[in-house]
Amino acid sequence: METQQDLQAETSTTATRTLANYALLAEMFNYPVNDEYKKTIQTAHEYLVNTFTEAALTLQPFAEFVSSTSVRDIQELFLRSFDVQAITTLDIGFVLFGEDYKRGKLLVHLNEEHRKAGNLCETELSDHLPNLLRLLPKVKDAEMQTEIAELLLLPAVEKMVSEFTLDKIDKKDTVYKKHQKVLLDYSQNYRTIFQNSLMALFLVMQRDFNYYGNNKSKEGNENTDPGNPASGTQNSEIKDFSQNIETEMLTEK
Repeated sequence: METQQDLQAETSTTATRTLANYALLAEMFNYPVNDEYKKTIQTAHEYLVNTFTEAALTLQPFAEFVSSTSVRDIQELFLRSFDVQAITTLDIGFVLFGEDYKRGKLLVHLNEEHRKAGNLCETELSDHLPNLLRLLPKVKDAEMQTEIAELLLLPAVEKMVSEFTLDKIDKKDTVYKKHQKVLLDYSQNYRTIFQNSLMALFLVMQRDFNYYGNNKSKEGNENTDPGNPASGTQNSEIKDFSQNIETEMLTEK
């Protein structure tokens, strides 16, 4: 776990692009172990207030929720959002590909990028959102950095944000109830609050990489490296999460 001082200091520049403090923003998507998580969210919000007003306003409801809620309740909502009967997942390869073989190729590719950059993934897989956010400023090759952002992170985070609509949540709950018989309790008032953290992250990345959808920057930059599984997202349909989880549950039976 990086200290608050380390997180505040870790704004970086690669090639000609100045990046936001992704090491700090990554901490928003780590499991909230204790009260340190509350301090981290406050630090992240203050950082955005000083650097990107629109993203700060988007994050504000989430920051207010965290500051006024017990760690235990934050933990339960984190798990319900990203892990157990989840709204979405923080493993972006699963968001983009489900259990398709492309995810396996992607994991191998990302393992190598983490190794070269000296970026420790600890107990999570190489496509876990916080791991990739911490990797981003450590990648020395500007083209690879752009590929990770535009072909993986931005499309995945955009898809994750969209999973928090009520109709999609209902669709996933139908799948969970079908296979697991019982739905877990959830907060009626704050069930979708983690969407704000994802939206704030998306805005920051959109600004940093001049991203305007369809996996292209405003300048129309395209990446089609056949040796990089990330480039496959450019012309392939991103998997529907409710279909992905149903396929996974059927496989586990």
